[in-house]
Amino acid sequence: MSRQLPLFPHEPQTPADISKQTPLGATLAWFAEHLRQQGKSEHTITAFLADMQLLGEHSGLETPLAAFSTSRLNAFLHWMEHKRGVPCSRKTYARRVTTLKVYFKWLHTLGAIGYDPAKSLLQRSGPAPLANVLTWAQVQAVIAAARQAKRGDHPDTRPEFLFRLLIETGIKKGETAKLTLADIDRANPNMPFISVKHGVQDNPYKERHIAISTDLLALCEAYIAQYQPQQTLFTCTTRNLEYILTDIGAAAGVPFKLSFESLRWTMAVLDWRAGYEAEFIREKLGLSKISWYETSHKIEQLVAQQLRDEGLL
Repeated sequence: MSRQLPLFPHEPQTPADISKQTPLGATLAWFAEHLRQQGKSEHTITAFLADMQLLGEHSGLETPLAAFSTSRLNAFLHWMEHKRGVPCSRKTYARRVTTLKVYFKWLHTLGAIGYDPAKSLLQRSGPAPLANVLTWAQVQAVIAAARQAKRGDHPDTRPEFLFRLLIETGIKKGETAKLTLADIDRANPNMPFISVKHGVQDNPYKERHIAISTDLLALCEAYIAQYQPQQTLFTCTTRNLEYILTDIGAAAGVPFKLSFESLRWTMAVLDWRAGYEAEFIREKLGLSKISWYETSHKIEQLVAQQLRDEGLL
């Protein structure tokens, strides 16, 4: 029986075997293992590896690590954004820059390369458009619209509970879908909170606790009494939750489509204007310090925009 030859001769047997002469493609399995040890989710690992495969498509998986310079990586990013022929959103572009920074920092930390070519990479060209956020008056209007669903022959607590939950916590769509009854801590009714997990065992940094108001806890109790969830808190799909947000936003006269993303940004702006510390908001959003650098600037711009619209700046 013939034995299949390895894709890359002299593949590194351990991360310590990686050197500047090692081909890009021969490092990716060890990079994935590094990400797992850092507690990254399988979704993130898959996305990061796809980004590295794209670099291999452009530069060649057989290219030795020593050949990657900052100018070469910027040329790759330019190709990806303008010449590849596949649309690349600002969010995807930003993630791919992050992938390169994480990958080459790992190699530099290992001592496999003498300098980090991704450290000074340029971010996406041009500022990303600011998110749509609600004013305080619009928040009150949406709450009033959501409460209309609690009236009539078939009262429904879900619209107001969903909206208030997102406005207070800023959790993402995926995080909302994964919330369970056990994640609502009601041990102390005067200091309730929710636990947001990322499915990574034995990694406390992948779980955060977000305080909620006693009013929201009361809404939660009413919602649970009506829907009787058994495991996950919400008993419908995230698509249905998106429809609910769209409907109550339209009923309140909001001039843009209400979404999980817009409410996440709204929460950050409201907390910023309320005087909460930046570190508190960062931890509440579950962002790394690298991600927070750009996000905090956008929050500042959104706050300034609201103040100008209100004639306060």
